[in-house]
Amino acid sequence: MAKNIIVLDIVGLEYDHLNSGLLPNISQIANEGESSKMEPVFPSVTCTVQASILTGNYPDQHGIISNGLYDKTNYAVSFWEQSSRLVHADRVWDIAKRINPSIKTATLFLQNTMFANSDVIVTPRPLHMEEGMITWCYSKPVGYYDEELIRNLGEFNLGSYWGPFASSKSSEWIVKAAEYTLEKQRPDLMFVYVPHLDYSAQRFGKNSSQVRDDLKKADELLGRIIQKTTELGINEDTQFIILSEYGFNDVRNAIPLNLKLRDSGLLAVRTINSKEYIDYENSKAFAMVDHQIAHVYIKEDFRNKTKSVLANVQGVEKIIVSSEEKKELRIDNERTGDIIAISDRDKWFSYYWWYIPEKAPNFSRTVDIHRKPGYDPLELFFDPTTKSISYDPSLIKGSHGRPADPVTGEGLSFYASNKKSGLLTNNSGVNNSINCVNIGKHLIDMVS
Repeated sequence: MAKNIIVLDIVGLEYDHLNSGLLPNISQIANEGESSKMEPVFPSVTCTVQASILTGNYPDQHGIISNGLYDKTNYAVSFWEQSSRLVHADRVWDIAKRINPSIKTATLFLQNTMFANSDVIVTPRPLHMEEGMITWCYSKPVGYYDEELIRNLGEFNLGSYWGPFASSKSSEWIVKAAEYTLEKQRPDLMFVYVPHLDYSAQRFGKNSSQVRDDLKKADELLGRIIQKTTELGINEDTQFIILSEYGFNDVRNAIPLNLKLRDSGLLAVRTINSKEYIDYENSKAFAMVDHQIAHVYIKEDFRNKTKSVLANVQGVEKIIVSSEEKKELRIDNERTGDIIAISDRDKWFSYYWWYIPEKAPNFSRTVDIHRKPGYDPLELFFDPTTKSISYDPSLIKGSHGRPADPVTGEGLSFYASNKKSGLLTNNSGVNNSINCVNIGKHLIDMVS
């Protein structure tokens, strides 16, 4: 085993990008060791895939069934919650520390890492105060962000991480934090999230010139980390693992699934101060949407009606109803929706439920990732007419989440390492793929 392991999660990177001529550093790592297409778990969304890689388990075991969760006790949907305890399985650092308490781990900007058992953690955790939002980051050791990273790198700009001003500046800061962490903390195992390619793929489509530009930027940032290991004299003993969570589909419009349920009398709303909100208590069914999939929660007597309604919504390709189907997809968990809807390949699901824009809650026009009961990619777009987040679903050009297909290549992402692992035996990396869960298991074996 290499003395040091650095795992870079470059979201949106796909195997075919190796042939673009834009990735000299990533290509060198692949040529030195191995590379392959990677098959994400279902649904192929950030929190779910990250949990599967970090635990070596499927969603039916670790319980992260999407980027959102429905709390049936409190009748509340929440997205992008950060607590480590939401993951119901040990992760790489938990297992490593049981076997070797002296091993040092670091995780930068991965999901569900607040309070985790890693030695070094940095993850965004804005604080919502009466006087406005403080764009703070949770860190471990206590004060690592406030006293060291801010002093040396400046504050992390949350607006570059998500929203209409999201850009590669977020990845640049994160990589600077990784360089600083390598030098000052010397972790044996470090995970680094590089997000910016995800923004251009959603805004402009997977084959856009903007994606090409962001691919070059991602490769440059990897080059900086490689150079840092050289400066620190650890390059020869470092294994680099480059991976991505999912591949993108080009899309051209959205299906407002909750509005369809409302049309059928299944979704109820409450009007408060002239604004309409989902009434979770009295709704017979509602959808927690996430890119190209939706978890639909149903009151028992309305299962058949909901199934019939969803089956007749144009743009819904498939609905997963039976326990057997959920088990086949490894998504059969107590948190999972009663029905899972999957959109057509060129569609995505919006969370909208209102008929008249004036009735929409105020948070729908803002960047508000926690209160919206569904993922909202339109937060990437500012509407200058209304001076708020756009309502135009045709602006979104790329999405993901559907089951990956090793035959057609849909949804497959990327894996490469500068060291051979034995995972790719009888696997050309061209026509076949490696499952992200197996990568997770291999990581656990490496540090155990």
